[in-house]
Amino acid sequence: MPAMSRIHRPRILVVDDEPGILRALKTGLEANGFETLAATDGSEALEAIDKELPDLLILDIIMPKMDGFEVCRRVRQVSEIPIIMLSARKSEEDKVQCLNLGSDDYISKPFGMNELIARVKAVLRRTPGIGTTSAQPSFTCGSLTIDFTKRRVTIAGNEVKLTPTEFSLLQELTLNADKVLTHIHLLKTVWGTEYGQEREYLRVFVGRIRAKLETNPLDPKYIITVPFVGYKFQAPHK
Repeated sequence: MPAMSRIHRPRILVVDDEPGILRALKTGLEANGFETLAATDGSEALEAIDKELPDLLILDIIMPKMDGFEVCRRVRQVSEIPIIMLSARKSEEDKVQCLNLGSDDYISKPFGMNELIARVKAVLRRTPGIGTTSAQPSFTCGSLTIDFTKRRVTIAGNEVKLTPTEFSLLQELTLNADKVLTHIHLLKTVWGTEYGQEREYLRVFVGRIRAKLETNPLDPKYIITVPFVGYKFQAPHK
């Protein structure tokens, strides 16, 4: 009988300086079918990302030597790996700072393992090679071209690097071009059914996409805000 091929198990790098939390996260993730790696500080995390190429990073904010904010910033300079940030601090400012630095999600401590697993699965669904792709092969609007199959975005032929979540949000907007999509629709479609109230996620991610696509992000031509309702993608005015 021929040997069965090994099913890919997403590899998750967990970074936390508290041994008890690190053990609990590893145990819970592995019980749910994930392969895990561990690091206890930011320097270890950066080295592990470079050597082990994990599929997802779960990153605590408060750590010695290098905090999670700095790790996230450095990772985003070289990689689009999905990042979930953890923190005992619950302020909206911290959450927005994490998202602005490039994280895909933010979970406040304490949290339940079921919540974490749901968030992990939601993030991985948006990841190339793990999530789903569009049946429509491509989209073009003016100088903007999106290849959904290759998950490649270009402006006037120049490639624009997007994180998995940024790409998924842009994809949902362009596949529904000229339609107003509500906050709840976008959150549940792009982030997952577990979401719906996190409007600050949309505000930050739309801002990140505008910064990469728009000539003037403060006067956007592609992604338009519909006050109190949501967003829509439209062709630039001639």
